[in-house]
Amino acid sequence: METPLQRRPVTATRSRPSDFFVGMRLLGRGFGIVLSSPRLLVMGLVPGVIAAAVVLSGLAALVYYLDKVAAFVTPFADDWSADARNAVRLVASIGLLLGSVVLAALTFTVLTLTIGDPFYEAISKRVDDRFGGAPDVVDAPWYRTFRRNLVDSVRLLALTAGFSVVLFVTGFIPVVGQTVVPVLDATVGGWFMALEVTGIPFNRRAYRLRDRRRLLAANRALALGFGVPVFLLLLVPFGALFVMPGAVAGATLLTRRVLGQPYG
Repeated sequence: METPLQRRPVTATRSRPSDFFVGMRLLGRGFGIVLSSPRLLVMGLVPGVIAAAVVLSGLAALVYYLDKVAAFVTPFADDWSADARNAVRLVASIGLLLGSVVLAALTFTVLTLTIGDPFYEAISKRVDDRFGGAPDVVDAPWYRTFRRNLVDSVRLLALTAGFSVVLFVTGFIPVVGQTVVPVLDATVGGWFMALEVTGIPFNRRAYRLRDRRRLLAANRALALGFGVPVFLLLLVPFGALFVMPGAVAGATLLTRRVLGQPYG
């Protein structure tokens, strides 16, 4: 079966560094659209509250048992001197936290988008309609596309978990683990965040994960300019509850730009 990308040729412009700031502006415009409509804001809060409760509970459990988890993943240090053992397990704890932050942020996004699929579909449709509609939208009830979209989200979550493990291991490298790795965390987290949040508007157009990954890769600076701020905003306590509605609206604008549709 032909993919949407094969059926509808898309001209992907070469990504420029300045597009990073365009992505940030699209996110800001998305927040502006939602904040100007209390109905859209309230509509987007319910799934975020449920997802945040689940993710924060998981993070709290990790922090509570962090010492034990760090000891579990560093059994080789059991027979070391106390100072050496404590040092390596401190590094392990930092690596675990950094890796779990990336995973928790995306898990929150996946849960929120999964729980709130019909709500975010409505927000994305409202944004599309505001700018002339989307001629390539495939009309299908949300419950018919739920399984397909969930499979894509699980695949993306598994891929993110793999990168989190790599970042965790890299965290053991002196200096690099405490300086470079946090930057990589934000960059990798931002990239996966852009892939995940744009799932709503892309899925409405019947684009699968592989399609939007290809399109966003051709506009990488734009995607990172959108995704990195979303990732960082999700780190703000309780701020995550208000991020997703605006992020979905901004992701719809980003999708329209990538596909060459009017967005402003």
